[in-house]
Amino acid sequence: MRRTARQLADGREIIYFDSEATAPERTAEDLRELDGPPTAPEMRRDPLTGEWIAMAAHRQSRTYKPPADLCPLCPSEPGNPSEIPESDYEVAVFENRFPSFAAPEEPPAFSGPGVLDTDPLVRRAPASGRCEVVCFTSEHRSSFAALTPRHARTVVDAWADRTAELAEVDGVEQVFCFENRGEEIGVTLHHPHGQIYGYPFVTPKTGQLLRNAEEHHRTHGSHLLGDVLAAERSSGQRVIRESEHWTVFVPPAARWPVELMVVPHRRAPDLAALTAEERDDLAEVYLDALRRLDRLYGRPLPYIAAWQQAPVRFGRELSWLHLNLFSVLRSPDKLKYLAGSESGMGVWISDVTPEQVAERLREVS
Repeated sequence: MRRTARQLADGREIIYFDSEATAPERTAEDLRELDGPPTAPEMRRDPLTGEWIAMAAHRQSRTYKPPADLCPLCPSEPGNPSEIPESDYEVAVFENRFPSFAAPEEPPAFSGPGVLDTDPLVRRAPASGRCEVVCFTSEHRSSFAALTPRHARTVVDAWADRTAELAEVDGVEQVFCFENRGEEIGVTLHHPHGQIYGYPFVTPKTGQLLRNAEEHHRTHGSHLLGDVLAAERSSGQRVIRESEHWTVFVPPAARWPVELMVVPHRRAPDLAALTAEERDDLAEVYLDALRRLDRLYGRPLPYIAAWQQAPVRFGRELSWLHLNLFSVLRSPDKLKYLAGSESGMGVWISDVTPEQVAERLREVS
């Protein structure tokens, strides 16, 4: 893989990833006249739950469902000088123009407890960190599922590269790679792309996973997800596909109407820790999973693909990399709404069993 780092007109970084050393040199300049970066967002700590909430009001003005000929993620061409200066590309990653977390001009005095404001109960701090956009392909009307295995492997390498580099950024405590796909998920740019967040804290979900893993290890002397994976492979009841290095299965207590986990057989803390063989295998397995999802209802499935990685500075020995892949669509034309019980109390109610979903996904191979 060849990696080329450049700068956009406002100083943001853009990185091109090419699987072929013979790909064109990435030398195009960004000739747009852009304002400087937006005011750094703020975050506040909820005094009742202890969770940090990002306040990024500048995102109200972000690009919203532009026509295809004005897509900011397509290669630049006459009439559309986009976020990608090159006339073509394979995979491109750049700093988000409308970030939820961004490096402030002055380094924040934030290291866990936060910065006390005039209100003694509500702590405030700059939402320091980094948000990046990952363009999977230059083809506007394509999708991740339509990539070749070799192209998908380049995306995997880009994820791993960014995970390793963002982990070295001062103040970043966790790196999150994800994709939102489909208008039902809230996507406002239809070009195939994902995002990467460098959070200035460990997320609530990761904290809960680590607490459960620690308790399981203390009681049983083994890794919780490793034991779950072994049980799923032994039963096979909810397994969709097994390869040499990965297993895809429906979680035994799935929340969403369609939900998968993609788990490596070897414990790795994050994407950067995967071997070349595991990355090759992942590209094949992940493409198969996405294509099954698109065949499930005979239409492109809206989904969220969320990589669960270890925190940067602690809990790495208790963390086991995995992908959560889920959809809000419960039938070809019906959505799963997070209504009173789910939204108000965090208690999920499912309309379908994991075993039924697994059987249907096996059938659409």
